[in-house]
Amino acid sequence: GPPSVLLPSGRFFVLRSGPALVARAGGRQLLPGSKCLINVISGTNRPQSNTAKVSGLAVEGLLQAGEEAEILDLTELPIELFEGASYGEKPAAFAPFQEAILATHGILTVIPEYNGACPGIMKYFIDMLRFPDSLYEKPVGFIGLSAGPWGAVRAVEQIEMVFQYRHAHLFGRRVFIPHVGTAIGEDGQFVDPAMKQRFAEALEKFVDFCGRLKD
Repeated sequence: GPPSVLLPSGRFFVLRSGPALVARAGGRQLLPGSKCLINVISGTNRPQSNTAKVSGLAVEGLLQAGEEAEILDLTELPIELFEGASYGEKPAAFAPFQEAILATHGILTVIPEYNGACPGIMKYFIDMLRFPDSLYEKPVGFIGLSAGPWGAVRAVEQIEMVFQYRHAHLFGRRVFIPHVGTAIGEDGQFVDPAMKQRFAEALEKFVDFCGRLKD
């Protein structure tokens, strides 16, 4: 079956990047009490990354708030997508990612900073999405993280320009996580209570943002 990740709560969460995702995509009913289905993009293909940890925290927070959330993990992109021919015809194994983006009510991107910029895999993922409808008027939020003191401000601003070009609706309450290597404790939670609160508040307001645009 699809791969899974261990969330901070200790529960396993299935990465919806396989056939199971296709079965859920496209016009399905939300669970009772849920406002939106949010896709959290773990914006790197680096294995066992801090980006994946932060993405797990985002999913955990959304699920605890009663919303539906799925991870799109870019480490799971099919290898054949990186053939030059994919700029034309996409491989069949990419369909679950495409369908997830089309079906979602909001996209929360988790972006690390590599060499002062957004990871190339994130830009390439957007390049592979169907134009123009994939991101047109989709609500998009941003979480940046870095090893240094600025929390990936430059990386987030770069990818914001790409989403803006694709006519997405950008959520202005961004979260920047500096010194990510020490920001998350051994329990998988944020060490700083202020960061934990800021993160939770941003998730809550992003869901509200998505719900208002959906309605």
